[in-house]
Amino acid sequence: MEFLYPRGGWSRAFLYMRHRLRRIPDSPERIARGIFAGVYAAFTPFYGLHFILAVVLARVLKGNVLAALIGTFFGNPLTYIPIIAISLKTGHFLLGTELQREVDKSVLDSFFGAAGDLLENTLALFTSVQADWRELAVFYHDVFFPALVGGVLPGLVSGVVCYYLSLPVVRAYQKHRRARLKKKLDSLRRKTAQGG
Repeated sequence: MEFLYPRGGWSRAFLYMRHRLRRIPDSPERIARGIFAGVYAAFTPFYGLHFILAVVLARVLKGNVLAALIGTFFGNPLTYIPIIAISLKTGHFLLGTELQREVDKSVLDSFFGAAGDLLENTLALFTSVQADWRELAVFYHDVFFPALVGGVLPGLVSGVVCYYLSLPVVRAYQKHRRARLKKKLDSLRRKTAQGG
C-alpha cells in the first residue's frame, strides 16, 4: 500500500525529495542535467528499469546521478496513467497506427497477456507444453513499441521544462546556503577572536 500512498502522504514525500535535491553537492547545471535524465527516463516503457536508464543518461549527459534518480519520481502511481496515455497516443500517431481499444483497457490487457505469456513459456521450458508468444507480440506491437516511440517527444519536452525550472531554483538555493554558512563562519570567528 505504501507504493501507492506513502506513509506520510504525497506532500511529505515531495518535500523530502525536494530537501534531498537541494542538499546535492554539485553544480546547478549538473544537477539540472540529472533531473532532465530522470524525468526523461520516466517517459520510457522500461518499467522497473527507470533507475538504470536514468543513471546511464545522467552519465552520458554529465549530469548528477543522484538528481537523475530523484528525477525518475516524476513517474509515480499518480502520473503513470497520463504518461502512458500521452506516450501511446503520440506513438500510434507517429507510426500511423491506431490503438484498438481504450488506453486503460488496452494497456492493462496487454500487460496481463504478456505477463501470462512469460509465465507459461517459462513453464514450457520444463514441461511438454508448447511455447506461445502471441500475447507478448501483441504487447510489443500495441503498447511497448508505440510507447517507446511516443515517449520521446513528451519526455524531451518534460525533461527540458524540468531542467529550466530546476536550474534557477538550485542556483538560488546554493547561493542562499553559501551566504548562510559564511554568516555562521564569520560569527564563529568573531566569537573565537573575542574569547582569545
